[in-house]
Amino acid sequence: MTAGTQAKVARLAELVRAADRIVALTGAGISVPSGIPDFRSPGTGLWEHVNPMEVAHIDVFRRDPARFWSFYGERFATLEDRQPNAAHLALAELERRGKLEAVVTQNIDRLHRKAGSRELIEIHGTIDHSSCLRCGARYALDDTRARLAADPEGVPRCVCGNALKPDVVLFGEFLPEDALLRAERLAREADLMLCVGSSLEVYPVADLPARTLAGGGQVAIVTQGRTPFDSHAAVKLEGDVVDELEALLAAL
Repeated sequence: MTAGTQAKVARLAELVRAADRIVALTGAGISVPSGIPDFRSPGTGLWEHVNPMEVAHIDVFRRDPARFWSFYGERFATLEDRQPNAAHLALAELERRGKLEAVVTQNIDRLHRKAGSRELIEIHGTIDHSSCLRCGARYALDDTRARLAADPEGVPRCVCGNALKPDVVLFGEFLPEDALLRAERLAREADLMLCVGSSLEVYPVADLPARTLAGGGQVAIVTQGRTPFDSHAAVKLEGDVVDELEALLAAL
């Protein structure tokens, strides 16, 4: 670790020690070390090889559930067995120490929950369960995958016969109002928002750092690549998220 990076880690540790209310906002970048590709990185991003509007839009699910599940079935298989990395564990440890009030995540991969984070807002939903939009029945991931494998059309179905929808926010859907309102309140009241592995470009979640700044709090960014909030951040770390967050814990 360079002297410049060490100085930035020390600055971040100062911010964490001084803050009474810290909220973490995480994106796809925190799960890359767990073997989950992000969405837009050139050459490796999930949307580099497929148009999300053709496979992950609510209209596609309603019109052609077999096409939808041909994509999402692979997505489930990719995510199901992944394990949290040290960056997820570091945030859970900050919560355990009483320094982190909550994690707001854009990720659907369940890794924060597996890592031990308790106050967790999965603002884009989770793959942990799927639901029937007709009767409201909910099925756990293992059951959903079993139904997916058993169906001749490759569509997991409810006992009522309707196609199941994963409980994630698809393109064309609104974020769940309760989760968004809670995230906005936490952001507004935070002394420090710690943004990890997010490009901070997908709205309305990307507006959360602005709410922290407007409320008089500070923003710290730990992510590779540029974000719209770089010039407003009290500190910006651009190395590997695992290295940076492990260094933060060591400095506290």
